[in-house]
Amino acid sequence: MSQSKSQEERQWRQRKESQHPHGKIKSLKDLSNETKKQ
Repeated sequence: MSQSKSQEERQWRQRKESQHPHGKIKSLKDLSNETKKQ
């Protein structure tokens, strides 16, 4: 069980790291869209 937990944490960290470049740009676009709507 501890192994799967460490694996999940690794995947979560990898997701966060991979989301930084792509996700950040997307979130910025979404933010600009939201501000435009408001």
